[in-house]
Amino acid sequence: MLWQIGPECIEMLKALLINLSEKQSLRHFAEHSPLGRKLSRRFVAGLTIDELIVAVEEMNRRGIRVSIDHLGENVTSRDEAVATADGYHQLLDEIDRRKLDSNVSLKLTQMGLDQDPDLTCRLMAELLEHAVRINNFLRIDMEGSAYTDRTLQITRELHRRPGATGHVGTVLQAYLRRTFEDARLLISEGVRIRLCKGAYLEPEQIAFRAKSEVDDNYRRLVRLLLKSGTFHGLATHDEAIIDDTIAWARAEGIGSSCFEFQMLYGIRRDLQEKLVDEGWGVRVYIPFGTEWYPYFMRRLAERPANLWFIVKNALRR
Repeated sequence: MLWQIGPECIEMLKALLINLSEKQSLRHFAEHSPLGRKLSRRFVAGLTIDELIVAVEEMNRRGIRVSIDHLGENVTSRDEAVATADGYHQLLDEIDRRKLDSNVSLKLTQMGLDQDPDLTCRLMAELLEHAVRINNFLRIDMEGSAYTDRTLQITRELHRRPGATGHVGTVLQAYLRRTFEDARLLISEGVRIRLCKGAYLEPEQIAFRAKSEVDDNYRRLVRLLLKSGTFHGLATHDEAIIDDTIAWARAEGIGSSCFEFQMLYGIRRDLQEKLVDEGWGVRVYIPFGTEWYPYFMRRLAERPANLWFIVKNALRR
């Protein structure tokens, strides 16, 4: 079983899964095969907006907020970027029309960052204006370290626009050695942050490799964020870290309205419900769409025990 494998083997398995996430031939097969779509259902709400809405409404009925991600990254043309932005405008309209408790998450490479950064900035400004108009929120996802500086720059520029405060934020990854200083900078400007551990394969020079180091940095960052006075999201399924955070927040007099826990669709549903029952805010990140393969493989790499779960369920009739 995976839980009997040593730490070195687990790290090798993670690296393998991340490498496989970048294989275009496997991606094409997975995303176009019935078996691939069946395996992805645990972590991906569906292929269409209609399927997505069913999942969002179910979460809301359970008292759980949502962040929607229309899956896709590294588009190859300006037309694809514009089409992706149009899809997010549609999502914002659906959220508003149906009165869903949901915001949206997106990647800058979906908006043409590799092809035309000026176009990316224009598309993001238009989406931000839409979010402000309907009193919603854009979360700019963090990608691999090659995009960190540009992601922070664009987030900060958008946040400075009139009326943007509270309507746009980004993600920081605790496994990057630079993240504490990035967090201090964003906090000084009042930018909302989602803190996660990180899901890309990065060199040791820029990223902590040992789980204990990442966990220690995550805890350090939690304290920094929660003392800032800005509403942040703590993205983790690590129950020990969650328990530590709750105990520390209570000792510091930081209430449940000051932050939220964030989790991934299909992972630790029991913990999501437990936190809601105890009065803590929970937001679940729900991805949908046909381009699910890279996301799915990174989820397996983050927690290889999910691989056993997927295999076990695939073998059921």
